[in-house]
Amino acid sequence: MNKLLATLVAGFFAAGAFAQAPAAAPPAAVAAPAAAVAVTKTEAKDVKADAKADAKAKAEKKAAAKAEKKAAKTAAKTDASAVKAEAKVAPAK
Repeated sequence: MNKLLATLVAGFFAAGAFAQAPAAAPPAAVAAPAAAVAVTKTEAKDVKADAKADAKAKAEKKAAAKAEKKAAKTAAKTDASAVKAEAKVAPAK
């Protein structure tokens, strides 16, 4: 039991000494990935904006096609009504 306690105490002292040692290299290494993350986030925003713009353009194109189809249908209906009206008027003469 004494050996176990001695090992644990020695381990805590070693961990404490290691944790207090100044480390100069890791902060520089951390700065580079932070910049890479910033670039990646910017690229992700650009990709998201492009996708959103594409979706909006697609929706506008679809809406325009739908409106055109509806206008054509209305025009055809109007023409059919005119033909029917002429057909009713023609036999009455």
